Amino acid sequence: MTGAGASTGLVGFARALRHGGVACGPDRAQAFVAAVGHLDLAERDQVYWAGRLTLCSEPDDLPRYDAAFTAWFGGMPPRAPAKRARQTSHLAALGDGTAKRNGRAPTVKAAASDVEVLRRKDIAKLSPAEKRHLQELLAALEPVPPTRRALRRTPARRGGIDPRRTLKDMLATGELTRPRHRDRKTRPRKVVLLIDVSGSMKPYADALLRFAHVVARRMPVEVCTLGTRLTRVTRQLRHRDPEQAMAAAARAVPDFEGGTRLGETIKVFLDRWGQRGAARRAVVVICSDGWERGDPALLAEQAQRLKRLAHKVVWVNPHAGHDGYLPVQSGIAAALPHLDRLLAGHSLDTLHALLEEVRLA
Repeated sequence: MTGAGASTGLVGFARALRHGGVACGPDRAQAFVAAVGHLDLAERDQVYWAGRLTLCSEPDDLPRYDAAFTAWFGGMPPRAPAKRARQTSHLAALGDGTAKRNGRAPTVKAAASDVEVLRRKDIAKLSPAEKRHLQELLAALEPVPPTRRALRRTPARRGGIDPRRTLKDMLATGELTRPRHRDRKTRPRKVVLLIDVSGSMKPYADALLRFAHVVARRMPVEVCTLGTRLTRVTRQLRHRDPEQAMAAAARAVPDFEGGTRLGETIKVFLDRWGQRGAARRAVVVICSDGWERGDPALLAEQAQRLKRLAHKVVWVNPHAGHDGYLPVQSGIAAALPHLDRLLAGHSLDTLHALLEEVRLA
């Protein structure tokens, strides 16, 4: 097989793998072709491992990869070498000479943890047991609210001169005194979470609402759901118990897994609460995949209006964390020019990144 023909065959295999459910975009396919270029194409095992390392991104991809490799190249996939059977991060105690002298095996200080795998895994692909574990990890989050400088100055040890208090001291003592100071303190900045609960967001809605529950318990926040209508669920999510909070939110939201009218619902939020103060100088986070059944022009208009009111507007799209994603959906394309950041929200790690983005706003 010529070099051009080999590359075409390898790209075809990557395309077949993508149709089989593995998220291997053009970047991964290019890395696969480049890796095979340094190997012997006649060695089937080398091609297998090159593809497995470059085209697979999570453990759930491996069975699909093996099936696709068998169908495309024929034969059974090669077995893993004995040294690779135990997947640990080999951060052993390299200086543990005592253990070696005593005839004991060196202690492994760190190993690949199930928690670390779960932190990076797409929420939509979690098993029921993993979802329960994720709920525990979400409940353990400790969000820190963003802060802003207060408008009013108060007495302080450092800062600008306070002429009124300084003059008052001088009149009281009849002589020159040390100047008094004043400064602006910091106050928590408001946060607004607008969470899409339409049918297309079903795999992520529960985790995002649990995330909102943790945030609502620890900082000043307004939480609303977006669908065919807008529903405020701030009060429901302030329940201490997460299951009671989720049940109360479910009873309050009449349009779970329905359609999406982002422009209309954001307009209702701005008319009812945002314009009156909820969105003013706030960090507004919109969690949605961007599918819009309404008028995209209305969404663009409301996003621009929101941008004028808010301190920062962040759009969290779970699909933005997937390889090859492009913001081409009508809703996200209309709102994108008026956003400060577009973030992924498909895993626990990306939700941690969102908390950091909000804290630093």
